[in-house]
Amino acid sequence: MVTINPTRHTPSQNHLFAALPAEVFERLSSHLELIPMPLGQVIYESGGQLQHVYFPTTAIVSLHYVTENGASAEIAGVGNEGVLGISLFMGGDTTPTLSTVYTGGYGYRLKARLIMEEFNRAGPLMRLILRYTQALMTQISQAVVCNRHHSVEQQLCRWLLSTLDRLPSNELTITQELIASMLGVRREGITEAAGNLQRAGLISYRRGHITVLKRAGLESRACECYNVVKKEFHRLLSDAGAATSR
Repeated sequence: MVTINPTRHTPSQNHLFAALPAEVFERLSSHLELIPMPLGQVIYESGGQLQHVYFPTTAIVSLHYVTENGASAEIAGVGNEGVLGISLFMGGDTTPTLSTVYTGGYGYRLKARLIMEEFNRAGPLMRLILRYTQALMTQISQAVVCNRHHSVEQQLCRWLLSTLDRLPSNELTITQELIASMLGVRREGITEAAGNLQRAGLISYRRGHITVLKRAGLESRACECYNVVKKEFHRLLSDAGAATSR
């Protein structure tokens, strides 16, 4: 049984909750459930019914598509900047992607019925969720372009940087096999790219642990996709608190 110390976790660690006006947050807060989200946990199966939505705080979840032959690739990541279950707000009650935790941590979940009641008020929550959805669509679109046109090393730099943005430190616990699976490339390609970055002094890699030593160096080697997505999230959500009050 996992013991959770609630004093170390607050909903405001999730940026969407932090942006909500006090009166909206108060309507939802008593229904929030703090849950552990361990590495490898499947949050949603492809085609599964959405009974809850999830707001990660310290966990990061990969949204990926799995083909009939078992191959997969990540189409987006969701951490403390967002919410899992946006298809619910778009009029559906299932999701076409598999959602799996790749950085263990915690998050809050809320029953789908309750958040839809608030969403249907057509107030601040609805506007905030729609802005987040637009930003997420940019991330998904850019991932398609990146996977098609940029080198494995550029993709790895982009992925490392976007993951770091959701973490409190410069250390990641993840295997090369898992990174290769999420990017939809061969493990050998990740090994070669990670080796290049390590020899350049930008990262340190050992037995499933990656430490970023020089973030600026990663940014210089990443493709433009990282900044495109980061700027769009900033444009849509940095002033989310002001936007929700309009």
